[in-house]
Amino acid sequence: MVSLERLNLTLEEIRDAGLYKTERIITTPQSVEIKVQSGEEVLNFCANNYLGLADNPDVIAAAHKALDDHGFGLASVRFICGTQDLHKQLEKTISDFFGTQDTILYTSCFDANGGLFET
Repeated sequence: MVSLERLNLTLEEIRDAGLYKTERIITTPQSVEIKVQSGEEVLNFCANNYLGLADNPDVIAAAHKALDDHGFGLASVRFICGTQDLHKQLEKTISDFFGTQDTILYTSCFDANGGLFET
């Protein structure tokens, strides 16, 4: 019980110092302005939505089409299950855009890290 008491004391110290973080529940699409569970509207300065595409109607429509055609997600990484045609099409588009010989998309961070460290 001593360790639980110490944990509670540490949490109390963190709260008293104003450093305790509670989870913010967002109830709208990620955009510049969002609504949180309390109903308050706030400016969203912390999202990775730099290009504003998270709630772009064209991106959402393309995502719906991809879901209708291919379902949701992959069963595994491309090395194990294979590569989806959507990935090959996007890789070619990216290569054409940047004028590179080839492009590879990684469907998991594990794969991306493996590919990065091998190069």
